[in-house]
Amino acid sequence: MEISTTLRRYSSTERADVSKRFFKTGLGQYGEGDVFIGVTVPNCRTVAKQFRDAPFSDIERLITSKTHEDRLTALLILVEKYKKGDKKEIVSFYLANLKQVNNWDLVDLSADKLLGEYLFDKEKTYLYKLAQSRNLWERRIAVVSTFNFIKKRQFEPTFKIVEMLMLDEHDLIHKACGWMLREIGKRNEKYLETFLAMHYKKMPRTMLRYAIERFSAERRKRYLEGSI
Repeated sequence: MEISTTLRRYSSTERADVSKRFFKTGLGQYGEGDVFIGVTVPNCRTVAKQFRDAPFSDIERLITSKTHEDRLTALLILVEKYKKGDKKEIVSFYLANLKQVNNWDLVDLSADKLLGEYLFDKEKTYLYKLAQSRNLWERRIAVVSTFNFIKKRQFEPTFKIVEMLMLDEHDLIHKACGWMLREIGKRNEKYLETFLAMHYKKMPRTMLRYAIERFSAERRKRYLEGSI
């Protein structure tokens, strides 16, 4: 397939080795067995823009590939298509292939731009369902999708999902929730402070650290000591 061939022109064995370690592909790690060919995200974007008009049949072959960068490029093509294409069709395709969105970068580069964008003015029930999934990546998709809402100053869905994920066992969920809370704080610090007042003492440490990252050193210390 031409897309895969073009993508491999940017590959690097050395970069692939680094990616395997960075994305935790070892036995028992969250990215166990994922295959990398060593293509950077900017180069994946270049290829995605080149093939933004590719048919869904080609994108399906790409997104079901065992190779990480193939799947990433497929998602980036969908993001490109979404800007001018049939939004319902594109999101339906995304959801039909959700099991292929199976590492944190794949989630973070697609969820808010596709599912979040589509659901902004619609019911959020599907996201709340994903937040209850046993699948790590579906839970991350749920919270990261709300980044789109945050950018448009719609904060409540994020707060609701963070509450649902407050006791999640996985560090990647703690980081994603803290990241989204921090983004709310950038836009309305009082909203974040109100939420933290209710929840910060029971938050996982990583989630709290991410959420308060932009606060002053003294305020961060007080939150971490539980003395707010």
